[in-house]
Amino acid sequence: MASLVHIATRIPWHARPELQETMNKQEFRTAISIGLLYLIRMLGLFMVLPVLPIAGQTLEYATPALIGLALGIYGLSQAVLQIPMGLLSDRIGRRSVIAGGLALFILGSVIAAASDSVYGVVAGRLLQGCGAIASSLLALMSDLTRVEHRAKAMAVIGISIGSSFGLSLVLGPFVYSMLGLTGVFLFAAGAGVAGIVILFVLIPEPASRSSNLESQLQTGRISTVLKDRSLMQLNLGIFMNHYLLMASFLVFPLLFQATGRIPDDHHARYYFFTLLVAVIVMGPLMWLSDRPRYGKSILLTAVAACVVSLAWMASTRDYVAVIVSITLFFMAFNLLEVMLPSRVSKVSAAGYRGTAMGVYSSAQFAGTFAGGTVGGIILSLSDISTLLYANAILAFLWLVLSLRIPNIGDIASRTFSYDESCRLTANQLLERLSSIRGVIEVVVIEDENTAYLKVDNNVFDESELSAAI
Repeated sequence: MASLVHIATRIPWHARPELQETMNKQEFRTAISIGLLYLIRMLGLFMVLPVLPIAGQTLEYATPALIGLALGIYGLSQAVLQIPMGLLSDRIGRRSVIAGGLALFILGSVIAAASDSVYGVVAGRLLQGCGAIASSLLALMSDLTRVEHRAKAMAVIGISIGSSFGLSLVLGPFVYSMLGLTGVFLFAAGAGVAGIVILFVLIPEPASRSSNLESQLQTGRISTVLKDRSLMQLNLGIFMNHYLLMASFLVFPLLFQATGRIPDDHHARYYFFTLLVAVIVMGPLMWLSDRPRYGKSILLTAVAACVVSLAWMASTRDYVAVIVSITLFFMAFNLLEVMLPSRVSKVSAAGYRGTAMGVYSSAQFAGTFAGGTVGGIILSLSDISTLLYANAILAFLWLVLSLRIPNIGDIASRTFSYDESCRLTANQLLERLSSIRGVIEVVVIEDENTAYLKVDNNVFDESELSAAI
């Protein structure tokens, strides 16, 4: 029998028969436009990663610690402001908050571009992160798409975020070679301006605000999410993944230089090559990770690959070994970046996914800040090898803790909308939904006209849903 997570009051419902299988024109336009806005904004944040460790050395007052701070400090403001900005968008409107966040991002980019001092770049990067609009963008997407098509819209956004990371590693060094560090930040400012144009020209104005629990962060449920051990392990995982990424980017350009065979203006092509090979190699592993039988094993393999790649980088300056070890690291990072949020969706209770993902994203940005800051301090006190060995040890501890991550079956979320023409009470509806084979949890919220289900795909049959109702 499924457990009741929450019911507000009784109200008659029934399933809407007119649900369409495909997105309508507005939903498709929304998914593409918000995905594009995500891409160009993340591009502006990520482009500096592969160039600042080298370019930052020419800034006044620069030290490895301050360069690391400049690299990762946007994660601090993102982690602190993401939840408040999302809640503010519920009060004053999505567009106002998103436009304000993009304006802060543009201002931060301009300040960093105009500065000859590392302190100015730190201030600019901090302001860039203050434009913490991710949760507001997700809420806007929920306002403009029907419940049954939000997974498709989220897939488009996921693709855009992944694409922005790969594109930034190639575009950043290319722009730097042409226009210098100032040009990289001015390009980021231009991306912010393009984002504002997309917001007001391409993204439709929502007729009403959605309160969908699968995309909404609820402050009253944060403590419950924080106490969940399974979610805690995944939050630690994304923290470590981005900690290692940011700390590693402090040394990737320096490793390229240390081989003696990779000029600075060729870094872009090496990032492109290593990412391309990493994506090709991780393809079969991604396919296997979707199968419950292999999910945990693939996750542990990816964490182990982080350990091996970092230790290998620390011990060599050989041209081939550096390229292969960085490729292995990118493969592991990207695989974990796909697997971890998928597991959060499966582990979180029905109706809690929005809150769980909000906490998860804050942990991700906190890892970004910690990686740049701690990595910079270690590098200022020692050398490249010491930092990489320290990261390898942390990754190994992460691997040991990950051994206790439970296996997850083929669990998925289902969301169904209802109208008020049914004579069933909320309790009757709950009982019928709970009786369906494969239903694990049910949440019914009358204000949303929606029922949230967590189901086992191995036995759940959607045809039984219609029959039960």
